[in-house]
Amino acid sequence: MIMRIGELARITGATPRALRFYEDEGLLDSERASNGYRVYAEGAVLRVRNIRELLALGFTISDVKAFVTHLDHDLPPIFGEAGPCTTSMRVARERLASLRERIDALTALHDRIAARLQATNSP
Repeated sequence: MIMRIGELARITGATPRALRFYEDEGLLDSERASNGYRVYAEGAVLRVRNIRELLALGFTISDVKAFVTHLDHDLPPIFGEAGPCTTSMRVARERLASLRERIDALTALHDRIAARLQATNSP
């Protein structure tokens, strides 16, 4: 099944602009129909859904590029057919560490504000 950009956008929940951006970043391929419209193969649906899932998990577009060989399969795998993909695993570990740092910083901020509020409300 071949679909145009609007149909792919509707099916995946992505905007046409996002799809063009994924193409510009080398994450998605399209062909041109005789009328010049972009057309996508059926496999583009899974690829776009995987890209969007990785982005929703906090990965950046640059991070997603490390997973490009896995985007046409159900996620995860961070693992390829020959075992763990070291680049994908490294990117995932780095993103997890970054998230831990952000959580720790937000927890510390939360605790400081909560302590001030508690001190203000004390008799």
